[in-house]
Amino acid sequence: MPKLNLSDLAILGGTPEFTKPLHVGAPNIGNKAAFLERVSDILDRRWLSNGGPFEKEFEKRVAEIAGTKHAIATCNGTLALEIAIRGLGLTGEVIVPAFTFVATAHALQWQEITPVFCDIDPVSCNIDPERIEAMITPKTTGIIGVHLWGRPCDTTKLAEIAQRRNLKLLYDASHAFGCTHLGQPIGSFGDAEVFSFHATKFLNTLEGGAVVTNNDELAAKLRLMKNFGFVQYDKVTHVGTNAKMNEVSAAMGITSLESMDEFIKTNYRNYKLYEHHLRGIAGVRIMSFDESERCNYQYVVLEIDDLTTWITRDQIFHALHAEGVLARRYFYPGCHRMEPYKSYFPHAGLLLPETERMSGLVLSLPTGTAVGPDEIERVCHLIRFMIQHAHELSDALSKLPSKQPERPAVPSVSVNVPSLPPMVPSR
Repeated sequence: MPKLNLSDLAILGGTPEFTKPLHVGAPNIGNKAAFLERVSDILDRRWLSNGGPFEKEFEKRVAEIAGTKHAIATCNGTLALEIAIRGLGLTGEVIVPAFTFVATAHALQWQEITPVFCDIDPVSCNIDPERIEAMITPKTTGIIGVHLWGRPCDTTKLAEIAQRRNLKLLYDASHAFGCTHLGQPIGSFGDAEVFSFHATKFLNTLEGGAVVTNNDELAAKLRLMKNFGFVQYDKVTHVGTNAKMNEVSAAMGITSLESMDEFIKTNYRNYKLYEHHLRGIAGVRIMSFDESERCNYQYVVLEIDDLTTWITRDQIFHALHAEGVLARRYFYPGCHRMEPYKSYFPHAGLLLPETERMSGLVLSLPTGTAVGPDEIERVCHLIRFMIQHAHELSDALSKLPSKQPERPAVPSVSVNVPSLPPMVPSR
């Protein structure tokens, strides 16, 4: 039922709006029967991994969509990033945004490469090319751009900087599969691009990833690297790891590709419904997409300006969670405020004003095939109601026990890295 009084809000003791929580990135499933038929085929063949026919077919289709000569499927997006970084020969320092999922930075740090955090452009929320030059040192070997929420980086400016400064250019395109930029598929920019096909992405392989590239030599190297460096049963010619995609994941990927247009159509419908129902709320802006390009519309992202709404993003976030709307603060608080980086670079926030600002404003809402028009209307009613009663609600929430610190102060140097929580979100 619509909330009529402040006491109706679940965070203040009322009944939650949704008994079954709405998630950001609930998996899109596709044709279940077609998937199970493929799984049965896999079991009958007893070919479960190591370059099976479904993996080869999936790679072929991914390359076609990405507009590249090569697609190297992997067991997850993080390992795809790691082998791409190693395959490109990156060392020393690599410039990367802090406003991204932490795996982008971890893929460098894991290989003892220093991520140098660059600020973002306030409009696109992607790495700001104008800030990159000042961060280049003699140790810099590359740049990693992130097509955040499927919205493309300024590939023209980044390519010019990389070429002029003799740097490798890699893109984390985890959010951008099926999208285009300047009329060409995302996947075909830079030296290579990396996709994630994790369950939360609009197109999933249960868990998986891929590196796409037009570089024949790099592709051959990555294929060796993802399978321990084997070229024959008993011959290893390159250092490698185990990053192979299994056949069940590839089968899910192929099944998902068959429903890809349906997924995009649903996401676009949801995006437009959110846009319609939230129109006219002062201080709330939905991040837009260039509709002249192809986009997957997987992320519905709000910017909440508390100077106008008189209620903070975090207060709305906690109130929505109490209602069963599990919105996400992508990407709070920024990689530079996570370990080990906040200990390594305790004052990085001083160089990242737009990252600091944006990480306190954005809120990602549930979408995908698990969310329908009725749920979206109810979510938007909640947001509108909270903002209409912003002064009273903010005052009431300030009297509740604190859920989590608001914006943390710039941390002191510390050598203690906290242990991981029981569950860490995946790419």
